[in-house]
Amino acid sequence: MYKTPFYFNIKETIKTYIVHGDFDFVVSPLMFSGHSPSKDRDPEVHNLDRRLYPYAETDINVAWAQWAKAGIVVAKICPWLDLDSEDENVRTDSEAILKQQIEWASYLSLKACLLPTPKGNSCANYARCVNQILKGPKNNMQLLLRIPIGMSDNDYSPRSNASVDSWQTWNSFRVLCDHHNLLTIALDIKRVLPPENSLKRWYGEPVDAAILDTDIFLTKARGNTTYLPKRHQKLIADLLDHNKPIIISGIKVPIDAQSAAGSKRHPLRPYLDQVSNVYKQRNPLSERECRELDIRDFLQLPLRPFRNFSSALSYEGQATDSLKYTEYERAICKALLDRVPNEKASFIVTVLVVVGAGRGSLVFASLKAAEITGRKLKVYAVEKNPQTVIALDEVIKANNWVDIVFIVTSDVRYWNAPERADILVSDLLGSFGDNELSPESLDGAQRFLEKDGISIPSSYTSFLQPLTASKSYQIAKARKYILHSESACVVKLYNVARLAPSQQVFTFTHPKWFDKESNERYKKLQFEIPKDTGSAMVHGFAGYFNMTLYKDVCLATEPSTKKPDLFSWFPMFFPLRMPIRVDRGSILEVHFWRCVDSRKVGFLFLFLHFMLLIWIALCNLKQVWYEWCVTSPSSSPIHNCNGRSCWMDL
Repeated sequence: MYKTPFYFNIKETIKTYIVHGDFDFVVSPLMFSGHSPSKDRDPEVHNLDRRLYPYAETDINVAWAQWAKAGIVVAKICPWLDLDSEDENVRTDSEAILKQQIEWASYLSLKACLLPTPKGNSCANYARCVNQILKGPKNNMQLLLRIPIGMSDNDYSPRSNASVDSWQTWNSFRVLCDHHNLLTIALDIKRVLPPENSLKRWYGEPVDAAILDTDIFLTKARGNTTYLPKRHQKLIADLLDHNKPIIISGIKVPIDAQSAAGSKRHPLRPYLDQVSNVYKQRNPLSERECRELDIRDFLQLPLRPFRNFSSALSYEGQATDSLKYTEYERAICKALLDRVPNEKASFIVTVLVVVGAGRGSLVFASLKAAEITGRKLKVYAVEKNPQTVIALDEVIKANNWVDIVFIVTSDVRYWNAPERADILVSDLLGSFGDNELSPESLDGAQRFLEKDGISIPSSYTSFLQPLTASKSYQIAKARKYILHSESACVVKLYNVARLAPSQQVFTFTHPKWFDKESNERYKKLQFEIPKDTGSAMVHGFAGYFNMTLYKDVCLATEPSTKKPDLFSWFPMFFPLRMPIRVDRGSILEVHFWRCVDSRKVGFLFLFLHFMLLIWIALCNLKQVWYEWCVTSPSSSPIHNCNGRSCWMDL
């Protein structure tokens, strides 16, 4: 991962930096950077002979594998290109050279090219030419646009444009290229870094590499050793955590390398060692985090509990979340102690109903709580999944619970309980709290709960947070249909930037003794973008929840209150069909609805007379869905109108 100067012998370049230097890949120019056709052109000659361009070593002397295998060579396009120059010669030459070098890189089967930073305030023609390449036939090459972050020492000159937010340059360029998925960023890290919030917004952008110039490294007064400033160390650590390769650029040789000139050690190895030290100082991934690597930012459709059953793999994963069931056990202990005083503990039997018993994790937590508190318990384990009931029955028999645990294979909304329950325990929350129809399920179950009965959980509140999430947006966009671009999904958010603190959306409380209270909700939220963040792009919203099990026992996925060991729920992601730009200090106004209605969806069956009964049944089918939109700083369409893309059946 070293950016080399121009060298005609690419074979020797690979040997020098990959074999002996222990770098993973090289970023190498395909053309002598000082060459400019407009300088060499005879004023009397108007035809540019491109055959004479001084290219690096051709494929005749270098095997294809050395060019393309494993991406060990990334092409660096000439830095002097100025495709928006007012000088027509410079502009036309730049267009020709860009096209020629991309064609040469494509011919060599290179996987990526590093494009120079746009010059000046306008980049429309540069973006037009790049867009033509991106949307050209058979193009599959990744183009990394070099974008500076921070300022170098030279940027303090009076004529410097360093005060311009480089994110705005990037945003203009990618919007002009229609958010193409093969256009990504190579962050050019400067000596003076911007504020922390400004740096964090890049984590949600399509950053595929970071360039670290050797001039940034400092030398200690004693020992002549090279090191990185602390803020740069933290930035590099964060980038490495997000699996971004680091490109070391420059020709400066450190003093400690000069002193070892006679050794076989590569002169640029000290810089690589410093980056390696930052990598080694990171906290190692846990076993669970290693398992989650492949699903980071991967969009998954949420469970529809009244339509689909969970798989054995899902139940197994849930059962390993010890923190969740420990908190449930604590909550049940407190409820039992409040429900039955010590003097009556020997003869009062508490009736506890587990709604959605699964494979018995909540049953086990309930019986453990009864054992800890010394209370007598009778448990009804209600589970509608007939496959799961088989495993649940085996668990009960294996633990000799047959006299105190009674299995009910039924939807809890339609179960006629033989007696009233003192405590109702459930684990029905989805990633957004109410998105798996917990309110409707528990409303149906509370008819057999005692008037002074206890529901665990007793309440839960959903939260929303605006995100820059380019990767998730590109995944949804690649599917092309509106169904996917406005479908709420469950996702292990990783390559994202959280632009403002999350805010509360909907709250549900159980038991709910007012039957006429609707489960429909509406909320208007206003998020203020911090001034030190700078401008950013909003691709959608993360959904979380906080849940009160009983009294002070809580579980949360909302980032500010979430415990690290809780992993049963990934966040929800509500995408925007078209991203919205927000400026620093601006207000992002969002409207969110939870809709409940009878949906007449059976007219498609009218063409067959015998399907009429199905149509009558479907006319009364109830569904729940979300709708959302943005009204400031600009307006978006109302997403998922009438639940056209995603909904939950009741």
